[in-house]
Amino acid sequence: MRYKDAGVDVDKAERLVERIKKLAERTVRDGVEFGIGGFAGAFTVKGFREPVFSVTTDGVGTKLKIAFLTGVHNTVGVDLVAMCVNDLITGGAEPLSFLDYFACGKLDEKTYISVIEGIVKGCEEAECALIGGETAEMPDFYPPGEYDLAGFCVGVCEREELIVPSLEVGDLAVGIASSGLHSNGFSLVRKVVFDKMGFTVDTYIPELGKTLGEELLTPTKIYVKAMKALKSAGVRVKGVAHITGGAFYEKPKRLLRPGVSLCIYRDAWEPPAVFRLIQKWGEVPEDEMYRTFNMGVGMIVVVSREDADRTVDVISSCGEKAFPVGEVIEGKGEVLLWEGRF
Repeated sequence: MRYKDAGVDVDKAERLVERIKKLAERTVRDGVEFGIGGFAGAFTVKGFREPVFSVTTDGVGTKLKIAFLTGVHNTVGVDLVAMCVNDLITGGAEPLSFLDYFACGKLDEKTYISVIEGIVKGCEEAECALIGGETAEMPDFYPPGEYDLAGFCVGVCEREELIVPSLEVGDLAVGIASSGLHSNGFSLVRKVVFDKMGFTVDTYIPELGKTLGEELLTPTKIYVKAMKALKSAGVRVKGVAHITGGAFYEKPKRLLRPGVSLCIYRDAWEPPAVFRLIQKWGEVPEDEMYRTFNMGVGMIVVVSREDADRTVDVISSCGEKAFPVGEVIEGKGEVLLWEGRF
């Protein structure tokens, strides 16, 4: 008996590594010493006087279930990169290198390459290099046709460029629009749309102008270029929150200190249709929506009131939609969601 008879095809995995090498070449940037194919990737950091490294890791969660149902696998790789790099840039770091972990029961070449193509696209958008990864084929561990993903990103900035939360009363919070659900809340979404409503991924939703599967697989926005533009423009960023799990009640709270609170005005923007539909279909309470989903705001950047208009302009110049969503007030370190607008 050979390893292949037990369900692990080492030769196939080696062949796929060669294909991935060619895909990863699209992401090579200055500093890459060697990447995919060895035991470890290597990256030389150049041009920094006092470099500070940041490291993140994340996954895509149960959004993968939508990929399994649709057979569309080239978007979740973008999500994987986005979830890592969007966390990384909240501290001021610039993404340098990315690694992925792909685990499955039986390696399907077409699916695997499709996922990697998404990861490469995400790395291109984030301007970071895919320099390594791991493919684990584990028979009987994952159901047929399913897999799991994890990503790891390393970034760097000058010590003086670190974004250490320093919010003051009167500062404004600028929101950057999301592309939709991004990669959070899918356990609730699936419960609502599949179990309660009886929809399938092929159900056409007139209010969205597309099928449910197409909407749910919309890739997560990557905000690296917007944050780089703010740095280049000399905008002093006083805090950044990536709106993911825990959403508005939990993520911005990490920026607060005793004595200040953040007031988010819910009427300052119109959440995309997908959020209101989920709320209606699932009879989800308003506060639960803002505790679970990004509601159309993927990132919050806090700046002084004087810098708010320039911040909006700089982010908009990168092709993103930005708008004031709240302000810092005296308080007890809470995030408050109020009705009203600026």
